[in-house]
Amino acid sequence: MEKEHLLSLSATALGAAIKAGKTTAVEAMEAVFGRIGEREDINHCYITVDKDAALEKAAKIQKRIEAGELTGPLAGVPVAVKDNLCTEGMLTTCASRILENFVPTYSAEAVINLEKAGAVLIGKTNMDEFAMGSTTETSYYGATRNPHAPEHVPGGSSGGSAAAVASGECFFALGSDTGGSIRQPASYCGIVGMKPTYGTVSRYGLVAYGSSLDQIGPLAKTVEDCAAVLEAIASHDEKDSTSVRREDTDFTSGLINDVKGMRIGIPGDYFGEGLDPEVREAVLQAAELLKAQGAVVEEFDLSLVEYAIPTYYTIAAAEASSNLERFDGIKYGYRAEDAEGLHQMYKKTRSGGFGPEVKRRIMLGSFVLSSGYYDAYYLKALKVKAMMKKAFDRAFEKYDLILGPVAPTTAPKLGESLSDPMKMYLGDIYTISANLAGLPGISVPCGRDGKGLPIGLQLMGDCFQEKKLIRAAYTFEQSRGEGEK
Repeated sequence: MEKEHLLSLSATALGAAIKAGKTTAVEAMEAVFGRIGEREDINHCYITVDKDAALEKAAKIQKRIEAGELTGPLAGVPVAVKDNLCTEGMLTTCASRILENFVPTYSAEAVINLEKAGAVLIGKTNMDEFAMGSTTETSYYGATRNPHAPEHVPGGSSGGSAAAVASGECFFALGSDTGGSIRQPASYCGIVGMKPTYGTVSRYGLVAYGSSLDQIGPLAKTVEDCAAVLEAIASHDEKDSTSVRREDTDFTSGLINDVKGMRIGIPGDYFGEGLDPEVREAVLQAAELLKAQGAVVEEFDLSLVEYAIPTYYTIAAAEASSNLERFDGIKYGYRAEDAEGLHQMYKKTRSGGFGPEVKRRIMLGSFVLSSGYYDAYYLKALKVKAMMKKAFDRAFEKYDLILGPVAPTTAPKLGESLSDPMKMYLGDIYTISANLAGLPGISVPCGRDGKGLPIGLQLMGDCFQEKKLIRAAYTFEQSRGEGEK
């Protein structure tokens, strides 16, 4: 099969072509490395790739496919994994200097599940350091660029994964979403990204940022790909105390082109000040398209939206300050060499090992957890989080799904957000509610702005209602036509 045609296939289409003998896992992997060779110098999607190991694994998988041992939709398909998911024997850095030499002795459960499905690992994608950022510019290894416009960011923190999918440097990828880190880069890069209900995918082997918010999910070319990947990685895992035992993980059964009678609510609060007019228009046109397909679409008041950002950053920073205590230079990772005594070694290692954004969040988290401020900030944030969950519960009594933008604007230019951290934080306003309430959310391409930059539509569902999300997103994608991406 010709390389360009092969790279244009979705993950599931490639899996079907391999199974039908039209191409092989090795051919697909060679095509990917050809594309990486052409574009990686500009895009910088990856931190680590291992071509020899990937081709060797692809050959082994191909034999198992031919022997009839692997029959799933992702068998033989090359995949990229965000660099905060542990991979046995392969460098896992979290895009930080402090883990520049860390090679795990085990793999994350989600990665193991993908390997069981026959997907073949290409390498580890670039990200914001420890997933803290919205642009993939806080990486110790340098920024990733948006494949649609190299002077713009790809979003973050899963920007490397999103850019790799968008530029054909992989067929699908895994990311992690703490406050929108799958959905927002998917929106900026014009692909599909999905965050499942909290607890659906095991967090074992995911280097933690905010443990009560983090969730692993797929980034892919189509809604069908996302459904197939989520089906492969979802599992109950006793190694993760927050893992949920679910019976309804046949997510591909939600791929139905029909939204007749589906009730979709649009929060009026999402369309106020700060939303770019072109984004607003594209998202409202998407709502009209779903309406034309038979969905019942109406506006409502979600409330508490203005409290989402302070609540999220209080809780996430508090959890981050605790989770990042373990990086001390003693057990693994970077260690400052010119230190005298233990205390100075800790100090110099953490000062030199962490970047400015990570330090900012550790300091903020330590402050809100400190004596005298715990009640005023952290406890209050937990109470608001519970209130937000109740507000969503009330909304889902009336609506099947909530529709809105993914981000207030399209992808900003490189360097624009880093100078103003508050501006970067405010960019998460539409995505973080799903993490605070543990809800599933999906980003689907719905247009482009005047500069040709992609715009994403966000759909959120109630807990465990991924199939409704997939159904609505699939119907929208089919009715809009994949050629318009």
